[in-house]
Amino acid sequence: MFRAHALAKRRGTDTATPLPDARDREPAPASTPLTGHIQRLFQHIRAFDRRRPAVWNGTLTTFWVLFAVLDVSTGGWRTVAVDRQVPEALVFAMSIAFSAPLLWRRSHPLLVLAFMAPFSLVNVWTGAVVQASLLQEIVVFNIAVRLPMRTLARSGALLATPLVIASGRFPDDWGRLVLPHVWMFAIAALAGILVRTRKEYTEALVDRADRLERERDQQARLAAAAERTRIAREMHDIIGHNLSVITGLADGGSYAAARSPERAAQALDAIGTTSRQALAELRRLLGVLRDQPETADRTPQPTLDDIDALLEGVRRAGLPVRLDVQGTPPAQPPSPGRQLTAYRVVQESLTNTLKHAGAAHPLTADVTLTYRPGTLEALITDNGTSRSDGRTSGPTGQGITGMRARASLYDGTLEAGPSAEAGWQVRLRLPLEDSS
Repeated sequence: MFRAHALAKRRGTDTATPLPDARDREPAPASTPLTGHIQRLFQHIRAFDRRRPAVWNGTLTTFWVLFAVLDVSTGGWRTVAVDRQVPEALVFAMSIAFSAPLLWRRSHPLLVLAFMAPFSLVNVWTGAVVQASLLQEIVVFNIAVRLPMRTLARSGALLATPLVIASGRFPDDWGRLVLPHVWMFAIAALAGILVRTRKEYTEALVDRADRLERERDQQARLAAAAERTRIAREMHDIIGHNLSVITGLADGGSYAAARSPERAAQALDAIGTTSRQALAELRRLLGVLRDQPETADRTPQPTLDDIDALLEGVRRAGLPVRLDVQGTPPAQPPSPGRQLTAYRVVQESLTNTLKHAGAAHPLTADVTLTYRPGTLEALITDNGTSRSDGRTSGPTGQGITGMRARASLYDGTLEAGPSAEAGWQVRLRLPLEDSS
């Protein structure tokens, strides 16, 4: 009936497919303490880097600058140099040029690589081959992580140009000049692509989780709004109809009190019966919202079989009503939702007749239920005045609007307006369920 009932029913049907026993599941591999410590260490480093990127950039740049200066001061560069007679001042300048620009490797990686390119050419042309030139691969790593792949290809071409020139100048030592840069470029590019792929995958998972959470909240809000609308419609039908019947009985009883006390007593009895019925329906409706699904009252909603009892209550309120059923009902009755829709439309239409129709002459109403192949049609007519006296829902009305909403739930249509006989009519057409 309500969402809680649907959830409970869904949970009940789901028990037909048992979940695998915990003993049958493969145990998840537990991370070793060392791996856990390393992961937490990297998480702390990444978190600190996000909060203070300048500190991390400055620390890394300072480390590599000191490494380059130490390489020059200790003469370590001569162990791999092709020409050991290169002035140390030039070697020192090249070492600083390869290490100091790393401070901007994240914000302007391509510009930093372009700045290093002339020094890389001087490095291989003079034969110094300072080891600080390999720091260009750190910039390549940042390009692979943050920039498009075509930019990575351009950086590879920028690094390859001095190496091609070096192979022509020192053909006997081309392996010592070229191969270390080729290997380091490949390692830096692959590492950057791997980190970038991992990062994009993580971001995609986070984005998907956020979207699923938003969709879940949105679905919950939509379901709550639909449930509120449905409850409001049910309460409107219950309260509006029963109060209209009670009002009619009270008016009739007041007129009959002086002339026919027995009729007045009958009217009071009918008022009590109708009031108790209204209270019982409201308690059932509100009890579903208040109680747990196991304790809530699940009394079935009205169906077409309850039309006679509905019309009897309207007749007691002073409105003569005739019921005419045409056609042959299908072998399989309409769904409970369709039957409730037809019942509520008849109830609301007769309630509007009691409330809004003119009192210039005695009122009568007719209810015609017609079964056609694949269609149920309900026609409710009365002989009240056809003027616009509030029967069409205004800005705050819920009557006809609610009936149309009910009909639209099952692809039905509802028409309401003056009839050809100077009265009022409501026509409901509902497609029946397929017998299959």
